[in-house]
Amino acid sequence: MATLKQLRTRVGSIKNIQRVTYAMRLVAAARVRKAQDAILAARPYAEHLGRVLSGLHGSGGGEGDHPLLRQTSGTSTSGTSATGSDTTVVVVTSDRGLCGGFNGAICRKAVAQVGDQPDTAANLVTVGKKGRDYFRARGYTIDREHTDVFRAPPVFSRAEEIAADLTQRFASGATDRVVLVFSRFQSLARQQPTVLQLLPIAPDEPDQVPGQETAQGGLKDYIFEPSPGRLLEVLVPRYVNFQVWRALLESNAGEQAARMTAMDNASKNAGELIDDLTQEMNKERQSAITLELMDIVGGAEAVS
Repeated sequence: MATLKQLRTRVGSIKNIQRVTYAMRLVAAARVRKAQDAILAARPYAEHLGRVLSGLHGSGGGEGDHPLLRQTSGTSTSGTSATGSDTTVVVVTSDRGLCGGFNGAICRKAVAQVGDQPDTAANLVTVGKKGRDYFRARGYTIDREHTDVFRAPPVFSRAEEIAADLTQRFASGATDRVVLVFSRFQSLARQQPTVLQLLPIAPDEPDQVPGQETAQGGLKDYIFEPSPGRLLEVLVPRYVNFQVWRALLESNAGEQAARMTAMDNASKNAGELIDDLTQEMNKERQSAITLELMDIVGGAEAVS
């Protein structure tokens, strides 16, 4: 059984840890608000850009001529990987820990895409140190790693750097397909690991509006100015850059929310442990006092 001094030392140490976890929770709460505002501001632009590409895709304006829209032999028209395709999986995790199961959930989702056998795994690109360490410890070969992306709030230039590397891989034929594995921020209590095909771009079919269908059952053809081909030259690279940027923002918001929740739970657990140790310490002190009283009474009886 621990002595009274040892119990006091443990209580003091846990109180110090509780102060640290509480401070980290406050910092994460301040950061998650900014990260949440950033992703909520970016989502409408990303969705509208996707709708514009969908409209160009449905117009039949020569979108197949763009190298980032062209379906390769290893990719089906639905955007799913065909057998034997050369796929690059980009895993977006955090650079720091102490955020609960945030990184573990993303890495497990990525394993389903990469493959559980390192020797036959797909090409792997990691964004963030935790994903790099996870796959390196399991014997996977990492083609490219991007670290210190989330040490400070992510910046758009890093998203452009990552997107440029992935675009070059796809355009040169080094890979047939590029997918992003990241955590989609849904709320402070929930982050959903998500798989998104980045390349080749396969925009969703535009919604059909009643009265706007042609005799062949397709969408009505619109006149674009400038031409769809010139629009695609500008919009497709911007779309790729912004999808990577959106994945970074989503992951950053999810990381801060997960860290806030983890530190809040840690602070509560520390408080419960302090209460238990304090109760045990009081029992030990009461036992010591009782023994001293018994010694005094015994000594008084012996003298009398």
